[in-house]
Amino acid sequence: MTWQRQEGQQGRFFPFHDLTHYAVETALNHLRGFYGLVAEGWDLTDFGSPWPRGPLPDEALAAELLVGFLDRERAAGEEWSAAQFNASAATYYGQHGLRGASVVTDDDLEHVRDKRRELFAEWAALPAGETLELRFREG
Repeated sequence: MTWQRQEGQQGRFFPFHDLTHYAVETALNHLRGFYGLVAEGWDLTDFGSPWPRGPLPDEALAAELLVGFLDRERAAGEEWSAAQFNASAATYYGQHGLRGASVVTDDDLEHVRDKRRELFAEWAALPAGETLELRFREG
């Protein structure tokens, strides 16, 4: 478990960003994305410079790319295709000299978006000051 207080703009952005991580990682079974690393003992301070635990594992990077893509899509107010994501991910991998690729299908995106809509609705229904508790994996 880890947490941090978010206020102002961060307080409006991060709940949806983090719920999108949860949707991506559970819907696509990414066991070593953000929540998987937290389950392994990472703290929020481990996710940034100077990267005390080393660089993100490939699976975490793939999840982060997809979450960022979905955040941009949400801000734009339109859903994009898997082909658009895959092209964007390929460009990112190429620009950063990374091997491999992060590839999703339109069915993957539909599954993630359904889960995300469900989570956003749960979050919106919470009375002020209440907590949304989610389990990433039993352990």
